[in-house]
Amino acid sequence: MYALIDGNNFYVSCERVFRPSLNGKPVIVLSNNDGCAIARSNEAKALGIKMGHPWFQIRHLQETHGLVALSANFELYGDMSDRVASIIAGFGPSQEIYSIDESFVDLTGVRGDLTARARKLRLRILQWVGIPCGIGIGATKTLAKLANHIAKTADRKSGSYPQHFANICNLGDASAEDIQQLMSRTEVGDVWGIGPRISAQLRAASIQTVDQLAACNPTTIRSKWSVSVERTVRELQGTQCISLEEHIPDKQEIATTRSFGHPVTSLTELREAITEYVTCAAQKLRSQNSTCAQVLVFIRTSPFRPDKQYSRSFVVPLIRPSADTRFLAQAALSGLNTIYQLGYLYAKAGVILLDIKPDNIVQGELDLFGIQDDAVFTQAETHGSHTPSLMQTLDTLNDRYGRGTIQLGSAGFSGNHRLWTMKQERRTPRYTTRWDEMPIARA
Repeated sequence: MYALIDGNNFYVSCERVFRPSLNGKPVIVLSNNDGCAIARSNEAKALGIKMGHPWFQIRHLQETHGLVALSANFELYGDMSDRVASIIAGFGPSQEIYSIDESFVDLTGVRGDLTARARKLRLRILQWVGIPCGIGIGATKTLAKLANHIAKTADRKSGSYPQHFANICNLGDASAEDIQQLMSRTEVGDVWGIGPRISAQLRAASIQTVDQLAACNPTTIRSKWSVSVERTVRELQGTQCISLEEHIPDKQEIATTRSFGHPVTSLTELREAITEYVTCAAQKLRSQNSTCAQVLVFIRTSPFRPDKQYSRSFVVPLIRPSADTRFLAQAALSGLNTIYQLGYLYAKAGVILLDIKPDNIVQGELDLFGIQDDAVFTQAETHGSHTPSLMQTLDTLNDRYGRGTIQLGSAGFSGNHRLWTMKQERRTPRYTTRWDEMPIARA
């Protein structure tokens, strides 16, 4: 048996922990630059606000329906996620942190009433952290994900599912008749692993609901679609095909991209932005003990503005794979110099680290010209089994005192006015990670 524990409307729930006055009100959290809705309370969903709904289209709901819009506070959400995950870890022998608000737990060997244990876990998370959760339990990960969908939907009292499945749905305790009825009320597009394109194809083939998909022959499904859809069908039938990933696999690409708070025109400002982005990406690269051999940099204008349009990218190969911020920034800035064109209003830029490998894989070359010692950094500096001491010190200081405490000179000074920084006009304090932003209780 597997369990999936998922924080309800997670970003909004994190905000409500520290602002109880938001309970019962329609609340949304906006994306970078306050562009569109990326999290919605149930009350906001009832107003018809969709995921990704542009803010300018729903701004009027502030006056007409009391909508509260907040800027994303990812530092707070990440810390709250860690607290929830640490509690979930005691639910079973193995845990897979699937996303910032979701965790799978392997319940193999766990004795007793799993539904009762799930209720205790949900209450503990609510009491200790303040985040309401939905818990689904099933014989496979896909069934656990389906059960979680049922638990969260039933909690909204929409009438789609019986209320006794609200918050916690254990398909292991449900009868075959109950499971068939639950699946018949669930659209095929709500199944984990079935995306919009596949769901449209399934509906065109008269497969509208989950029970119809589960009744299909897996071999036929594979011949008409793919092996991944076949695995989904087998999982819905109770055959385990997707195992728990206890260790998060290393990323094969690391991207840091941002939309600017205001249009940017000058090369100097773009260099500052690209330097900051590559610094962030390099730290992620070192955290998984990897190096990269290529750096992609891109800039583009906004397709939503009537201005002249321009979009270019450039891949810069490195002489040797590296995780050193200095080398990666040098490569990214050289690529930026190549693609930059004067006279455009740039709206977005980014850096993507490519060709990533473990840092214990060493690349060597013949010293054909006898300049190896003078012109090239030593192997110990560029790669090896450990992060170079300079980069390790950089990461330690930035982790302890906040990102950007130590940075490259080409990033400019954070105290200066930067047009390219994100809009976060509605961000709440980072209550749990910044001493100077902690809430104060007064008598």
